[in-house]
Amino acid sequence: MSVLTSQKIASYYERYKEIDVTFTKEIIQVTGLITQQVLLKCVGDFWPCVIYSSSFQGAKVVANIKSGLTEKLQQANNSVSLRLCFKSADSASPVTFFVTARVAGYSPYGGSSDTALFTLLFTQRPPDDLIEIMGRILDANINSTKRKDERVLLTADSIRKLKVMSKDTAAFIEKVPRRCILRDLSFSGAKIIMMGVAKFLVDRETALRLDFEDPRESFLVRGKFIRAETVEGRKELIALAITFDEGVIPMGYKVRLNDFLSVVRADNRGDAAQAQDEHNQAEAAISKLKEDSAKAKAEKNAAPEAPAEDAVIK
Repeated sequence: MSVLTSQKIASYYERYKEIDVTFTKEIIQVTGLITQQVLLKCVGDFWPCVIYSSSFQGAKVVANIKSGLTEKLQQANNSVSLRLCFKSADSASPVTFFVTARVAGYSPYGGSSDTALFTLLFTQRPPDDLIEIMGRILDANINSTKRKDERVLLTADSIRKLKVMSKDTAAFIEKVPRRCILRDLSFSGAKIIMMGVAKFLVDRETALRLDFEDPRESFLVRGKFIRAETVEGRKELIALAITFDEGVIPMGYKVRLNDFLSVVRADNRGDAAQAQDEHNQAEAAISKLKEDSAKAKAEKNAAPEAPAEDAVIK
């Protein structure tokens, strides 16, 4: 788990506490949820369950009702604990925690008389680990729309911080890989340099391969070439702008780009704050000089003038 400040955790909680996230296959992969380790605990016993969705205020899980769970719920006055387990990028040990809840109700699931969908209401704020895991996804999803055109120029520094494996990659055209070089990335698209003729490429569909490390991930992002520009001094090369298909942009890519942009914005705010502080100090120093000058002038005006030499009584 990355280390977020308590202020950031609190911000995630307040902004996104009511939003439900459905645990699709992609969300399970991005969060690192270990599905076999998701359990309901009630009166000391455990029941395997499938988490269907979750917010910071509650969750929905699917469980077998023919295993004595409903009887235990009656004994416990519907009090349960939801055990969640996620892979950790920082260690070999998974992140495991319990969230206390009460069962608000349940209904048959999938047309089966053996399984039911249980609605859980958390009885207290969930652990920070859950807020961080879910908050990063929610934040990335919202910012991918709000800041979709905010571009990241791929310099040596941004490549290192984004953990892009290499600027050298491939754009697939009709399933045939074409070698290209990444110039910039955004939530909504990318710019690449490759060999080719502009009129034969613009408006054609493509899939851009993006490779990252720590952890190692590869994404194939579908889109379309929308614009071409010449590369000065290189007639055989063209710069192509790609717009991604918004409906299929991988969530893992959104999270990585949002994490990077969040750090950059925080650094910029820090630089701006430092510059503002230096400006305030300079203004304070100038004000002090003005005050001292005004004070000295006032003292001079208040003091009696020295008599002229010919007016002095000898």
